[in-house]
Formats: sequence, structure tokens, C-alpha cells
Amino acid sequence: MNIQTFLSRLPLFNGLPEEDLKALSGIVAERPYAAGETIFREGDRAADLHIVYSGKVKIFKLSSNGREQILHIMGPGEPFAEVPVFQGGRYPAGAEAIEASRVLFIPRDGLVDMIRKNPALALDMLAVLSRRLREFAATIENLSLRGVPERLSAYLLHVSGGEKGAAEFELGIRKGLLANLIGTTGESVSRVLAKMSQAGILRVQGKKIAILDRRALSDVAAAKRALD
Repeated sequence: MNIQTFLSRLPLFNGLPEEDLKALSGIVAERPYAAGETIFREGDRAADLHIVYSGKVKIFKLSSNGREQILHIMGPGEPFAEVPVFQGGRYPAGAEAIEASRVLFIPRDGLVDMIRKNPALALDMLAVLSRRLREFAATIENLSLRGVPERLSAYLLHVSGGEKGAAEFELGIRKGLLANLIGTTGESVSRVLAKMSQAGILRVQGKKIAILDRRALSDVAAAKRALD
């Protein structure tokens, strides 16, 4: 798939006329990253909007003692580092490829010119920012108010597609990354998954997970059911 077609399928740009999509694709740069390679560091000067073209990217912050907290894991078609497009300045978090990935870069100046010509694009970007704020709020709530079973259950419901999502899906990330994302340890994730399997809520085979009782999983996520 060429870059113009790829951009046209993204919610962020699906309202742009074809001539503007062609102009936008003409200023896009693409770069490959190996697993573990840094895309940018927290505090680096920000200049571009980034979009995952393929692979997966983690957005993370480091504490003063070097402890990492993953904020988001971005997949194909997902933009990141949107705030600097409006604000400039420096990146508030770091970004790193967690598998072989390709990332698109759209220069801030070129994108701002596009927004001036197409004000609807600004509304689409604000919608992305609003969604990200809701995700941050949910992350803060999960880390501060919920236990590990609730956090893990909520994440599994989310990645499976919600209350009416797929019965079977692939986790997509290593358990260590998942543990970091929900603010716990790999051992705790494995222990909770084992308890859910014993309770007949899930079936786990490597990265493949089958939800056997979605209502029970929802009850755990809402703290309406405890795991023995």
C-alpha cells in the first residue's frame, strides 16, 4: 500500500480532498526501526507528527530512579506526538519500537499549513487528543485505584474489542510489556491469568487468549467479582 492510500484510510485524514492527500504524502518521510530502537527521547525537541506505518511502538516515561511506565502501545495507523504539532516545544515522553516497525513523519510546518487550508483537519486532530486524554485518565485511575486483576481484565476486554468483542484473540505483546503497561510485574500477570484459567474465565495458550466467560471477566474488571 502506498503512503497516500495509507493516509486516506486513517480517521485523521479521511476528510481531506485527494489533491491535499497527494500534497501531504509528498512531505511525509518514512523510517524503519529495529526492535528496541529509540524513536525519540523525553525532552528531545519536537518537530513532527508521527504515525505507525507497521509494527508497534511504546510511549513511555522514566522515573528519577529509572523505572519505566508504559503509557501507550501504538499500532499501525495510530498517530503519536500530536501535541507538539500545536504547541511545539519538547516531547513529554519517550518512544521506542517494540518490534521491527516503520514510522511516518509529517513535518509540523507542513501539517500546520494543511490545517490552515482545511480547518476540519484541526477538529479531527482535537478528537485524537481528546481520546488520548481519556486514555490517560483511565490509566491514572487504573494505576491508583484498581488492583491487578481489575486492571488486567479491563485491558483484555479492551484489546478483544469491548463487551461484544472477539471470543479469541492474540495478546500482541509480551507479558513483560503488558505488566509494565498495567503497572505490575510479569509474575503477577502470570498468576492472575492462571487464576482466571482455573475459574473458567479464560483459556490461555501462549499469546492466544480465549474468553470463555465475558460476563465474569467484566465483573472482575468492575471489581464485582474476586478471584480466589
